[in-house]
Amino acid sequence: MSAAARLFLFDDARARGWAPFSLTRPVGELLYGALALRARTEAALAASCEGHLCGDALASFDEPGSAPALTRDEVPREGVRILLSSRAALHLGAPHRTLGESSRLVIAGETVGWVLPDGAPLPSDDVLAAPATAAEDDPAVELDGTVLGHPWDLMAGNAARLAADFEALWAGDTVDAPAGVHRIGDGALSLAEDAEVEPGVVLDLRNGPIRIEAGARVQGPARLTGPLYLGSGTVVLGGRVGTSSIGPVCKIHGEVADSVILGYVNKAHDGHLGHAVLGRWVNLGAFTTNSDLKNNYGTVRVTTSEGQVDTGLIKVGVFLGDHVKTGIGTLLNTGAVVGAGSNVFGGLMPPTFVPPFSWGAGADLSDFRLDRFLEVAERAMARRDVELTVGVREVLIRAWTSTRHHHVV
Repeated sequence: MSAAARLFLFDDARARGWAPFSLTRPVGELLYGALALRARTEAALAASCEGHLCGDALASFDEPGSAPALTRDEVPREGVRILLSSRAALHLGAPHRTLGESSRLVIAGETVGWVLPDGAPLPSDDVLAAPATAAEDDPAVELDGTVLGHPWDLMAGNAARLAADFEALWAGDTVDAPAGVHRIGDGALSLAEDAEVEPGVVLDLRNGPIRIEAGARVQGPARLTGPLYLGSGTVVLGGRVGTSSIGPVCKIHGEVADSVILGYVNKAHDGHLGHAVLGRWVNLGAFTTNSDLKNNYGTVRVTTSEGQVDTGLIKVGVFLGDHVKTGIGTLLNTGAVVGAGSNVFGGLMPPTFVPPFSWGAGADLSDFRLDRFLEVAERAMARRDVELTVGVREVLIRAWTSTRHHHVV
């Protein structure tokens, strides 16, 4: 593929319905394995993503470290452009395919994007919303990857994805356990140069590798179980943490298993978090605990934009959108979805679907006032020396405005 090819990701109609995450961020900025989907595509195709086509509601998204959201008019017509679905999770380490200047990109026969020649227009909005409906005039190029169907696929496929990512990214960068750290099993360990694992920590590598990024620290005593990824600046304060992807600048304590945590999340106290997907800037009060298994061992149903959907999975935890806060002792039910910006508290179990920007205890939910929500968000971000950008602020205001009619008053 030409080095000059320009890469853009698009959220199709299914991706735009990925509650609770797609309300406030492009799906390409969700974590899967060791990388965000956007960074995964960049690595697999050796191209830098210039932006996300994800609808007017996210048009001003400008989170630092992410690719910006773009409108159709902002996508250039000059040069060769790659348009790829944000739900296409490409495998790392696969041989790069040579992409012609006019081709249709497919995974397992499913259309996931196109290579557009210089001057060619973008596909129509209808085709971008449903790529499978596109005409098959251009030659098909098969990509090595997986098409994610639902948000719970991020969690269900994450352990295997992590193990494969480790092999592609860090197989030649493994180390012995530091002095005083107990290692179990023959799996691989990779530490960034200034990652720290204190004496007394147990590393269980029997079922997969562990990667700890720069500036991350694991305090003893703690038990880490692979496959596990700890992002830069994350601190594990103790407990049992494993089979998860945990993004940058998180504080983690207690029991965390089989989860995907996007970044800037505080779970600094005891409590169980299992088979969950968390957005950014989530704060879990002490002893917040979720269920991830029904008493009858049946498959778990989750509320989506299309209604209740049977995941086909027995183990499913919770889905918490950006800026969700829980109070001390909060209990969350199996398959619960808590919308972005919500603040639930009072030690009562909220409904299995909490609308975005809700405030209250149990089922007694009302609107979280916009001015107060923004004040809390800015204050929480400032504690990590991160500014709420003008663009993301606009995204949050539009999200609040567009979802007010969903709230219980």
